[in-house]
Amino acid sequence: MSAVRFPLAEMPDLGPREKGRLLFAGPVDFVKGVVAMPGLPPADRLEVCFAGRSNVGKSSLINALTGRKTLARASNTPGRTQEINYFALGEQRYMVDLPGYGYAEAPLAVVEKWQALLRSYLQGRQTLRRAFVLVDTRHGIKAVDQEILSLLDKSAVTFQVVMTKADKVNAATREANIEQVQAALTKHPAAYPEIVITSSEKGEGIETLRAIIATLE
Repeated sequence: MSAVRFPLAEMPDLGPREKGRLLFAGPVDFVKGVVAMPGLPPADRLEVCFAGRSNVGKSSLINALTGRKTLARASNTPGRTQEINYFALGEQRYMVDLPGYGYAEAPLAVVEKWQALLRSYLQGRQTLRRAFVLVDTRHGIKAVDQEILSLLDKSAVTFQVVMTKADKVNAATREANIEQVQAALTKHPAAYPEIVITSSEKGEGIETLRAIIATLE
């Protein structure tokens, strides 16, 4: 029997976990919101970005990672925030919050402008080490997610799927949707071969994701 190509991330050893704890226990500051490439902060440190369709729980996950309830603002109107938001983890890392995609209410011109900025960012940011693509455990990968995955492939940006809201489904649905995501990822060469399962409410996977971010080089 062959090994699963996209296994679930296991709890890291104590060393990486402690490194992750220390990174996120330190200063976490909002740096700026960026609406055009010239506005990006200096590329003077490694950075990771978070992408996900609207209502996937991105703000909740960022707040859970940082232990700060209001760092990332959850919008009641999907697609309202059209900025690339930069957060500094001390002086070691930038954590980048990309606007939610798949929004139905944003005007077409706004969507097109945002997509152009996203492409420029992904293709032109040399310090970007990994994109974390958030997928709702209740739904698995949808057509709108495939668009960003294909863009990441074309941009040669390594991405790792983080499944959110794992506490919102029963065991059978969770298992079925994990298998659906694993199968979908086999078509994407830029996909990192490991999936992180998370619940912002229950804390599942938070330590693991902190450790992954802290140990990237």
